[in-house]
Amino acid sequence: MSAELSDKLKELLDSPVFVNIATIQPDGSPQVSPVWVKRDGNDVLISTTVDRRKEKNLRRDPRVSVLLQRFDSPYEYAEIRGTAELTTEGGQELIDELSMKYSGKTYREFNPASVDDAPRVVVRITPRKIVGML
Repeated sequence: MSAELSDKLKELLDSPVFVNIATIQPDGSPQVSPVWVKRDGNDVLISTTVDRRKEKNLRRDPRVSVLLQRFDSPYEYAEIRGTAELTTEGGQELIDELSMKYSGKTYREFNPASVDDAPRVVVRITPRKIVGML
């Protein structure tokens, strides 16, 4: 069963807040990355590329945790625990949308070296449990 995002959490996810995503390594240890984020209804979307460590980890084990902290109030946070689904469909569109949200530029303008990137992957996270103060 899905967990519902609070209005305060939705508002924060809709702003250019950086989040940290934790995945599970093959040896069971955690792997954490800061990422850009978008909300689609109650789901959380991030972008990565094929063959990055977090993409490989999520294909093997879709359990994931996302941590958000307010920049101006770091003790207000939320951890979203859930499961991820991955697809390359819409991958370039998502990274361009995220880049506009965070940098005001298309991703290619923001990161010209991205022309050599592997295909983009949309990671859709369905919340199962939310803990914290948001």
